[in-house]
Amino acid sequence: MVMARKKTAKEKDALDQLLDNIDFRGLTQDEVVGKDGLIKHLTGQILWCALEAEMTEHLGYEKNSSAGDNSGNSRNGHGEKKVLPENQSAMICVPCDQAKLVVFARLCKHC
Repeated sequence: MVMARKKTAKEKDALDQLLDNIDFRGLTQDEVVGKDGLIKHLTGQILWCALEAEMTEHLGYEKNSSAGDNSGNSRNGHGEKKVLPENQSAMICVPCDQAKLVVFARLCKHC
């Protein structure tokens, strides 16, 4: 049996805030865990945010910052990719850099 790691206070606060903003009353099982349900969409958004953060770390500047101008490598749009978390799949837009150097080490095992 795999035990979940304990969440940091920051993670718990953010997760609690997110869940507080979702009205679960009246949602069907399919709307929550179905093929195009809430879990699938949340999974895709979480992965997309993690990939954007990893791209920022890789390039060394924030999105839309002029720091990347004429740097030789900068953001170059997005490409669609199907990722396969353990319980389902999700289509996400994967950020690209011009030199195609970034390897999404944290998430690639799920691609």
